[in-house]
Amino acid sequence: MNTTERMTVRIPSDKAELIQRLVESGEYANASDIIREALDDFLKTRFPSGNSDRVTVELPKAKVMELETLVQDGDSVSLDDAIRNAVREYTRARIKSV
Repeated sequence: MNTTERMTVRIPSDKAELIQRLVESGEYANASDIIREALDDFLKTRFPSGNSDRVTVELPKAKVMELETLVQDGDSVSLDDAIRNAVREYTRARIKSV
């Protein structure tokens, strides 16, 4: 059985308000769930497991909307799939140009 530890952190009030909005929207049961998920994601980028490297890419909102359209149109099964396909195509094009 996993044990847990209690930790107290201070965060800016604007971030606390955003977290509360996510809880109020019903997307998360409580603030702890949000913070645990964020911490898990952060630690995965710092301490990746396996033989793969994780790459974090920040995209402009317009590009994310284009990728979401691919999913809605059925050209990709998920946003992650659309991103993987875009990265794969970009990599192939870069390799051919070398």
